Amino acid sequence: MSALLDRRGIVFLVALAILAIAVPLLNALPASSPFHISDHLVPLIGKYLCFALLALSVDLIWGYCGILSLGHGAFFALGGYAMGMYLMRQIGPRGVYAHPVLPDFMVFLNMKELPWFWHGFDQFWFAAIMVVVVPGLLAFAFGWLAFRSRVTGVYLSIITQAMTFALMLALFRNDMGLGGNNGLTDFKDILGFPVQAPSTRIALFLLSALALAGAYLLCRWIIASKLGKVLVAVRDAESRTRFLGYRVESYKLAVFTLSAMLAGIAGALYVPQVGIINPSEFAPANSIEVVIWVAVGGRGTLVGAALGAFAVNIGKSWFTGALPELWLFALGGLFVFVTLFMPRGILGTLEDWHGAFRARRRVRATDAAAQAAE
Repeated sequence: MSALLDRRGIVFLVALAILAIAVPLLNALPASSPFHISDHLVPLIGKYLCFALLALSVDLIWGYCGILSLGHGAFFALGGYAMGMYLMRQIGPRGVYAHPVLPDFMVFLNMKELPWFWHGFDQFWFAAIMVVVVPGLLAFAFGWLAFRSRVTGVYLSIITQAMTFALMLALFRNDMGLGGNNGLTDFKDILGFPVQAPSTRIALFLLSALALAGAYLLCRWIIASKLGKVLVAVRDAESRTRFLGYRVESYKLAVFTLSAMLAGIAGALYVPQVGIINPSEFAPANSIEVVIWVAVGGRGTLVGAALGAFAVNIGKSWFTGALPELWLFALGGLFVFVTLFMPRGILGTLEDWHGAFRARRRVRATDAAAQAAE
C-alpha cells in the first residue's frame, strides 16, 4: 500500500474518509444547530462525488495516456440510463397510469408492450451489470475503430464529441423508448428502499464516496504498474513507443474502455441522487466541462481531477443561484486563467509553491550554517 499511495493520495483518502463520516453525523444534528447539514445538501455533496469520479476517469486517459475525450459525458449518461431503467421498473402500478409493467411515458405514447431492451431491468443485478457493460461496449467499439485507424489528437476529440452529440439527438426521439425529451424520472424505490428517504440518501452518498475511493485506488494501481509506465510513454512519444514493439492501440483501447466503465458507475450513482436522467446529459458542453474540471484541478494527478470537479461545481452551484447569467462567462474565464497562469492546475501550482518554499528554506538554512561555521 505504501508503494501504491503517495502523500497526495493519502491526504486525499483521509479527507474523503472525514467527509464520509462528517456528513452523516452533521445531518443527524438538530436543524437548529449551526453545523447541521440539511437533507437537501446530502445528495448535492453526493452529486459532487459522482462528478469527481467522472473527472477521475477522464484524467486517467487524458492525463496519463494523452487521449483527450470530449464525449465522456456519453458514458456517464449511459450508466445513468441503465440505473434509471431499473428505477423505472420498480415503480410498477404506483405510476400516474397505474400500469403494472409499462412506465408512464410508454402508456402516454400508446406503447402496447415493453421494448426488448427493457427486459431484465426489473432485477438490480442485471442493471448493475449493464451500468458497466453498456458504456464499456460502446467505448470498446468506438476505440477499436478509432485507435486501429490511428486517429489521434484533435481529430479524436472531435469524433468523440460527435458521438455524444449523435446519442443526444437519438435519445430526444420518443420512438427510442427511453422517455424522449423528458427522460426517466419520478423514481420511487431502490432495492426496496424509498429513494427520497433521508437514510437512503445517506446510503447513496456513502456509496458514492466508497466508489470514488475505490476508483482512485484502481487508477493509482494502474499508474504505478508497468501498464501505467507504458501509458505515459504513449502520451509522451506514441510513435517511439510503437517502434519499441508495444501494441499502442491495445493499451489505448484497454484504458479507454476502463475509463468509460468508471464513468458509467459515476452516472449510475448520480441518477438516484438527483432523481432524473434525460438526453441533456449527453450534451457536448457537459463533456467539455468535465475536461475543464480536470484542467483546473491538475491534469495527470488524479487527486487534482477530483479537486477540480468539487471546486468548479461548488462555484457553479453558487453562480447559478446568485448570478445565473454570468456562469458560462465565469467558467470560460476560469479556463483561460488556468491555462495562462496555472498550467498545472490548482494542485500542481500548490505543489510548485510548496517546493519553491522548501527550496528557499533549505538555502537559508545552508547559508545560516555557513555563517555560523565562519
